[in-house]
Amino acid sequence: MVAELRPVYRAVAERDGSWWAIRVPDLRGVYSQARRLADVEAMARDAIALVLDVAPDTFDISVEPVLGGDTGGLVEQALTSRLEAERAVRRASEQLRVAVDRLAASGLTVRDIAHLLGLSHQRIAQVSGSRRTVAAAHSTVAAD
Repeated sequence: MVAELRPVYRAVAERDGSWWAIRVPDLRGVYSQARRLADVEAMARDAIALVLDVAPDTFDISVEPVLGGDTGGLVEQALTSRLEAERAVRRASEQLRVAVDRLAASGLTVRDIAHLLGLSHQRIAQVSGSRRTVAAAHSTVAAD
């Protein structure tokens, strides 16, 4: 069975005073406005559905905000930095789990591991406990 492709319309939103002016370049005469950027998709969807005389859930919308000056670059940098930070947090969490597991396997106490890693013994217990909980759940499922 072949999946039916839905049309995707670009909704370009540009700040105009305290409103976002919306235009759909692919469809002549489709304009709207929204007070907040979060409302642009819904407003564009309603305008497109009205002009095309179709149900509003029969197509997709791609919202493209237009920001003046260097603002767009700053937003892109902020998003990139946030993504990099999230990846670093995931890597650090995994490295912490590995370190806790190896230190525990070598016979160190939770308090000694906490002291070595600069964390509370409660946090170390959480990290090692979450691993044991997952392992216990897998072994219980495997035994069934």
